[in-house]
Order: sequence, then structure tokens, then C-alpha cells
Amino acid sequence: MFKKSSSLIGMVHVGPLPGASGWASNLDEIVENALMDAAIYKKAGFDAIMVENMHDVPYIKGTALPETIAAMTVISSALKKEIKMHTGIQILAGANLEALGVALAAGLDFIRVEGFVYAHVGNGGIHESCAAKLIRRRDELKASHVKIFADVKKKHASHAITSDTSIGDTAKEAEFFKADGLVVTGIRTGDQPLLEEVKSVKQSVKVPVLIGSGVTPENLKKYARYSDGMIIGSSSKAGGHWSAKVDTERCKKLVSVHKD
Repeated sequence: MFKKSSSLIGMVHVGPLPGASGWASNLDEIVENALMDAAIYKKAGFDAIMVENMHDVPYIKGTALPETIAAMTVISSALKKEIKMHTGIQILAGANLEALGVALAAGLDFIRVEGFVYAHVGNGGIHESCAAKLIRRRDELKASHVKIFADVKKKHASHAITSDTSIGDTAKEAEFFKADGLVVTGIRTGDQPLLEEVKSVKQSVKVPVLIGSGVTPENLKKYARYSDGMIIGSSSKAGGHWSAKVDTERCKKLVSVHKD
């Protein structure tokens, strides 16, 4: 993924899954839509994709239902087999052990993790550090090939209880706890992170640094200069909204700006 300057990672937001409000009892349709979105990213020239259950609002904090995990495994396996790209997964909210299990079963390359180090208050409650359990579990499963990309500070959350710890110092702790890459985001979905925070994290660690939200054609070059990867969702979708379908022309525009 990181063989060129700042890889582009496209978000595949799957429809409401079994157990979630809005589940429409048609997993085949969800798989088909996910494959169509992923195919657009691949044709446009993105470097990787990541599947996420963002439509499952409101999320269960720190875990996911068995039927949701099973559905994510089915979807992720289909994407990896058919699209043949670097593929990752995030299961909300903070269902990191479950994401690791899905990644191992589906042959995925990475997981995105919330609440890796320190504690913070998310919109669903208090998240505590998962690093010890997650790293130990990955070793037990002989799954070191599944890389862990950890959010330095989770979006949709308050970080008041760690406000005396800078984002650079937080990043150092996440690297010390064996994260393979770090993700810097804005305060909510679609918001761009502060460039000063991106620079601080990049200067503080040796592992890859990714942008986790808010990348657009207008600011892409700015963030590419200080990151190894950019996770793109909202600006690749019709109308620039995360819940819409992936838009071919928007994806082409992002890749074109990235190449210039």
C-alpha cells in the first residue's frame, strides 16, 4: 500500500446489517452494492479499500452482534476475492477484536482501530485502551500479517480527560504499543484534521501516518505531503455525503489531483 506517496484508500460503507436498525433482510443486495462501490475505486486507480458498517447506527460500544460479524465476514470475503485489492475493515463502534477475527477469516490486510491507547468518551460511552488485548490476540492467532492502523484520537468523541497529553505524545504511545500505522482525523465524519496535528504525529513516529477524514480534491495535495495514506469516504460519494453511493467522476477527480 505504501510503495508510493500517500496511498488512496476508498471507503465501502455497507448497508444496515443483521441486528441493526434498518436491516432490510437482503444480504445478497448488500454484497452486490459493496462490490459495485469497490469496483469503482479500483477502476479509478485507488490503492486499497476498507469496509465499514457505518449504517449500523446507533452502534454497540466495544463489540458487535454475532450476526453482524458473520455478515461482515461474508461481505469482506467477497470483496477480497472479487476485487483483488489491499482490503481492510473497521467494525463500529470499537469492535476491534471482532474486526481482527473477520480480517483473519476473510484474508484481509489491515484493520482500523478506535481506542487503541488512553481512554476517551465517545458518543456511545467511555472507550478504554484495547491495545493489550488486541496485540496479544493477534499473536495468539498468528495473524501478524493483519496490520493495525490505530486512530490517535477517535472522532465523534471528547478527549478532555487526556487534554494534558499532546497528540504527538499520544501517537508515540500508540507506536510503543505496537500499532503498525496511525490515523489522524477531524472531530467528526467528513471533517478535515488540523494540519498542525498531522505534522505533529508525522514528526513523532516512524510508522505510517494516515489521514482518516475530510480529504477532498481541494486539500488532497496538502495532506498527501504529510501522510502515507488517505482514507477517503465522503468526498468520493455522490453529493459528498458518506451515506451515498460511490461516484465514478468524484473518484476519478481525486486520483487525477493525486497524480498531478
